[in-house]
Amino acid sequence: MSSLSVYHVSSPDLPNKVLTHFDDIAATLAEQGIRFDRWPATTRVAPGTSQQEVICAYQEQVDRLMTEGGYASVDVISLDEDHPRKAELRASFLDEHRHSEDEVRFFVAGRGLFNLHIDDYVYAVLCERNDLISVPAGTAHWFDMGERPNLVAIRMFNNPQGWNASLTGDAIASQFPRLDD
Repeated sequence: MSSLSVYHVSSPDLPNKVLTHFDDIAATLAEQGIRFDRWPATTRVAPGTSQQEVICAYQEQVDRLMTEGGYASVDVISLDEDHPRKAELRASFLDEHRHSEDEVRFFVAGRGLFNLHIDDYVYAVLCERNDLISVPAGTAHWFDMGERPNLVAIRMFNNPQGWNASLTGDAIASQFPRLDD
């Protein structure tokens, strides 16, 4: 089940608020300029399904988002616990960073934890199958796929080269719970 835990930066061990109802999650995130939506992931896919198969299975949703957001490229992140580079890939997302473009993810299988650092709060969004999240350009955040990843997410980018992050240099991410905690 998707959830949202809201922490003050001074209390990473105790959330101020925990939400599990979709409408509450979406409304709370919308107040911060974050889009959180639920779309039906109608085709069953598993980590290891080819990028082409995943995009083809969700072509209608991909086309709609590409047009709506003016995105220039799309790819798929697909990992399971047997992926040979899982630790390296996980580490690349765990430090707080920003993007010069929106970060859009449509989860078609599995789950992942987005942590959004906005002002004096951290919004920890557990995304699961059917969840669409769009984090505006410039929003400080980090992502955890867990020690035993299981996720397939379609990613969209304004930049034709795809994912490009700028680290903030803030160690805040190490203070907050991870996906497996």
